[in-house]
Amino acid sequence: MQVNIDLLQKYNVPVPRYTSYPTVPFWKETIDRNEWENVIKQQFTINNTKDGISLYLHLPFCESLCTYCGCNKKITANHSVEEEYMGALVQEWHLYLSLMKEKPVIRELHLGGGTPTFFSPANLTRLLNAIFAEAAIHPEYEFSFEGHPNNTTKEHLQTLYNLGFRRVSYGVQDLNKEVQMVINRIQPFENVERAVKDARDVGYTSVNIDLIYGLPLQTINRIEHTILKTIELKPDRVAFYSYAHVPWTSRGQRLFDENDLPAPEEKMRLYQLGKKLFTENGYKDIGMDHFALPNDELFKAREEEKLHRNFMGYTTQQTNMLIGLGVSSISDAGIAFAQNYKTIHEYYAAVSNGELPVTKGYFLTGEDLSFKKYILNISCNGYTLFKPEHMQLLQEFTFPELVKLEADGLVIWNEESVKVTALGMHFIRNICKAFDLQLLRREMVSAKPLFSKAI
Repeated sequence: MQVNIDLLQKYNVPVPRYTSYPTVPFWKETIDRNEWENVIKQQFTINNTKDGISLYLHLPFCESLCTYCGCNKKITANHSVEEEYMGALVQEWHLYLSLMKEKPVIRELHLGGGTPTFFSPANLTRLLNAIFAEAAIHPEYEFSFEGHPNNTTKEHLQTLYNLGFRRVSYGVQDLNKEVQMVINRIQPFENVERAVKDARDVGYTSVNIDLIYGLPLQTINRIEHTILKTIELKPDRVAFYSYAHVPWTSRGQRLFDENDLPAPEEKMRLYQLGKKLFTENGYKDIGMDHFALPNDELFKAREEEKLHRNFMGYTTQQTNMLIGLGVSSISDAGIAFAQNYKTIHEYYAAVSNGELPVTKGYFLTGEDLSFKKYILNISCNGYTLFKPEHMQLLQEFTFPELVKLEADGLVIWNEESVKVTALGMHFIRNICKAFDLQLLRREMVSAKPLFSKAI
């Protein structure tokens, strides 16, 4: 479905990606560590036996700076840093283990970064064996990692496969040399092709490729080239992200000449073309910038209403506890969030002191939990039912937003439920916002944006 450019412009407003609710800007800058530990104890007991837990390991090191990147990373070519960092991660894991009354059951695990394949295969083996040594693995587990096509070797792939990994996500972003030069991520198509082939040869069942639209020097012809070359590789999933230009928080982006960025109208055309090419070539729109082939587990989970969303994005695993290990990692205990220190120095200091390295977070109220569920239903299933006890809040905040969304054909709703239309699938973030009471209340008193634009 081709989306009208005027509609894209109308809804191209600052809005969260909703990997959490409330979203990070509404969290408290300090967290009561004792209260967080009590939440972990309580929620672990509730969730471990039933569904298991998810783990996210943040491995922040990169050998070179990709100037578009807004992630927490540490640039170094000195691989001796691996040893100290692995030790701190295992120490942090032991701090969490001390709060658990029984052996944790790991259902989902993701290695993110940074560049996880910065670490040698031998060190990844040591690190993961140390994590697994005091845990059980759920029979329906899913392990995944992020890889750089330039340095993910077949040995990396085989090593992680032997440890249970079956999904790999390659950060490609763009396949044009001119764009790669300006974002400082030079990776010839042959490297990407090799990395995908190696993964399939080893036995990985799901290969994801990340692309970004709106980068400096991108044009319609260049994005078309990138997408068609990507489709040649037949990745099982594609994430097609909007580039968020935030030079005030990401210093690398200050190296760009802003005149090289596509104008807003051009960026929307890049987005339109990408959606069109993916869907014409057999990919299904999962929502929130994600596409998957019909045989991929992500699409099957959406069809069966088993899709979930957390800080790792869309997932097929229905866990309610995610523990983030490593610098800047975020944990989600279902009723509370906590984020680790963002600098390695502070992270190391806390862990060596025997303290969980959490620095900011949020404890959800009953209202937060209810509207978090609405947002999850919309983002994962495309519909939600309303509860009578929320009617006053819905009438005050949500229903006025739904009236506007319905007028543009994005939803169908009444006072019992709302359903996202086929057109509305292109605007899931905007529809979720109708249930974001924190943001809607803030907009009543301040127009200053907190988030990047939807497109």
